[in-house]
Amino acid sequence: MDSKDIELAQRVGLLLLNQGQLLALAESCTGGGIAALITEISGSAQWFERGFVTYSNLSKEQVLGVPAATLSQYGAVSEEVVKAMAEGALLHSVAHWAVAVSGVAGPTGGSSQKPVGTVCVAWAHQGGPCEVQTYHFDGDRQQVRAQTTRYALQGLITRLDH
Repeated sequence: MDSKDIELAQRVGLLLLNQGQLLALAESCTGGGIAALITEISGSAQWFERGFVTYSNLSKEQVLGVPAATLSQYGAVSEEVVKAMAEGALLHSVAHWAVAVSGVAGPTGGSSQKPVGTVCVAWAHQGGPCEVQTYHFDGDRQQVRAQTTRYALQGLITRLDH
């Protein structure tokens, strides 16, 4: 883990702590990597409520309540699915904020519509809108996952720091 990534996670923690809010994560392509980064920080239990690693479509349905029809129509790597993942993480936790990620980290799994490096990230807040963005990252599997973690945390900081 990069020291800059630790700093990002610490900043997220300070913002959440200062606002008295909790975070939940719904991770697919990062496989729990965002939660691992967050829990590197001593005291993160004060602001990190829980993480869901929902790698398979079935787990997205069973654990987060993502509708099978949404997965079937749009695919796991889609703005519609990460929105449902983030909303499901809020519904199945006591967190105020949820971040969800799903993507094609590679080297396999890409297509012409969703090439390797395609990642969707959603940020949801209790009582607020869910915002979603799609990114296209370059690099190998490890680099795509690291960039996903960074952008997910930076996006949360932007939303917390307004």
